[in-house]
Amino acid sequence: MPLFHHSNPEPLQPPPAQTEEPQRSRSIFSRRGNSPDGTPSMNDSTNGTASTKSSGGFFSRRRSSSPDMNDIKNEPSVLVARQRVADAEQAERDADRALMQARAAVRGAREQVRILEQEALEESRRAKAKQAEAKTIGKGAKALGRHG
Repeated sequence: MPLFHHSNPEPLQPPPAQTEEPQRSRSIFSRRGNSPDGTPSMNDSTNGTASTKSSGGFFSRRRSSSPDMNDIKNEPSVLVARQRVADAEQAERDADRALMQARAAVRGAREQVRILEQEALEESRRAKAKQAEAKTIGKGAKALGRHG
């Protein structure tokens, strides 16, 4: 069911005939082209014949691409909106690329820290082994100097 569809279960009573100018429709959703008595008005026809053009109401959508629709696509506000969307999409792509680069840099830094810790651990082991060797050499050196 359309959003603004209105059905009236009561039969419509034709309004009383008026001698003045025909009144405009009271609803923005009604169709134009008929006078209040239901007959085509002379204002909407050419040479006394009814016009075949119908507007379809306030929220009607044109189904053909007319020059008016092409003009709307090229209006400055529409072009600005399209450009802003394109700029936002590019900014998202740039942000994704920067995030991937940042994650790669973090992985590289963590790997470097892991290598440094391994090197420090290996140097510590070598220093302990060197200290143990120096202690052994020191014990042997204590025996020196007895003759003098």
